[in-house]
Amino acid sequence: MSSAAGFARHIAACNNLPSPAGYIPFRLGPAQIGWIAPDLAQALTFFPRAFHFDRNGVATAARLRSPGTRSQALAEALPALESRGLLKIRGELFDLRAESAGPVLGQLDRGALPAFGAMSQGVHVNGLVRRGDGLHLWIGIRSRDKAVAPGQLDNIVAGGIPAGLSAEETLIKEAAEEAGLPPDLAARARPVGRVSYTMRNAEGLRRDVLHCYDLDLPEGFTPHPHDDEVERFELWPVARVIAAVRDTDEVKFNVNLVLIDLFLREGLIEDPDGTLRAGLDQGPE
Repeated sequence: MSSAAGFARHIAACNNLPSPAGYIPFRLGPAQIGWIAPDLAQALTFFPRAFHFDRNGVATAARLRSPGTRSQALAEALPALESRGLLKIRGELFDLRAESAGPVLGQLDRGALPAFGAMSQGVHVNGLVRRGDGLHLWIGIRSRDKAVAPGQLDNIVAGGIPAGLSAEETLIKEAAEEAGLPPDLAARARPVGRVSYTMRNAEGLRRDVLHCYDLDLPEGFTPHPHDDEVERFELWPVARVIAAVRDTDEVKFNVNLVLIDLFLREGLIEDPDGTLRAGLDQGPE
């Protein structure tokens, strides 16, 4: 396997849906916020006062004009949809938007986002230590009890952006909870861009936007897990991290994209035709 192919395979795995053919547009009022499978669309016919069908897909009823009323209609439908095995309620609300920087159109339980093909946003932080012998990264080893990617390698800080919080507020919160980073240190993280992808899996469509940050950490600082997300942290030379992404499947699927973005920005890997860079933003706007 060539070096480029070793990185490109992760991008392809996170963008495994060539087109949304077979999925039905889902709207909150006039704005499309997702794509749903036919079985979910059929289940929504049992809620005729909340969801209407037309030639353009499925939408919340016209009488539901505010984000609050639309959110309530969605929430009231979720238990029945969960009982049909169409989604799993997680008890954490995320904001619904048509575009990543657009207005909030409603809220939906995090566990239902893939079933509705709705965009999710998160933050990922590269914990960097620049030493005399080169760049090092703090790597989190995920808990083996995690439902997603148990035991795999992760960023020092990563988490979804819950309803009502900004990316920066989420970063500060997650940094304290996951790695014991004090707020004044976490606040030094620099926004460096985003990656996005559309990935079909057993839950539906993951349409994710990840806001990426770099945080230079002093050599004397050691992160410590403060919740059950991560078992431990290890400081790796960047060459070891590059090899893990290129040659193995030990890194959590979407963290690969965040790390490839870092490698490109730091000039650590080659991308002569721009294919890798272009591949890192194939998801929602």
